[in-house]
Amino acid sequence: MKKTNRIEWLIEPEEQDYPAANSYLSLIFNEVKVKQYLDKLKNANVIQYKAKDIFRASELSLLGVSNKHIKKDIKKIQKGISLSPLLLVRDTSNGKVIIADGYHRLCAVYSFDEDALIPCKIV
Repeated sequence: MKKTNRIEWLIEPEEQDYPAANSYLSLIFNEVKVKQYLDKLKNANVIQYKAKDIFRASELSLLGVSNKHIKKDIKKIQKGISLSPLLLVRDTSNGKVIIADGYHRLCAVYSFDEDALIPCKIV
C-alpha cells in the first residue's frame, strides 16, 4: 500500500457527521443525553490524539483494510483529500471512549501510521 507523507484534515467536522453520531449514540443513551452530547460536541474545540491512543481508549478492534468504508477513506488519504475530524464521547462509567463518528476514518489512518495525530472533538 502506498504511504503518504501527510494525512489532510478538515478544520471542523462535516455537518453530516452529527446525524451519524446521533444515530450511533441513540443506541447507547436516551434522547435527552444524546442531545446534550451533540450540543457539547458542536461547541467543543478540535484537539488531537494519536490514532493508537484512541483505539486503546475505545477498546475497539481495528477493522481490516478490505472494509469498503475504510477503502474509501484510504483512497481519500492517497489523493490528499481532507478527512473529517472524529467525534468522541468519554464514557466515564465504563472508563472508555465512544467513537460517535469516525471509526472507519480512524481505521484508515491507523493503516498508514498508528502514531498519526487525529483531530477530534471530545466531550
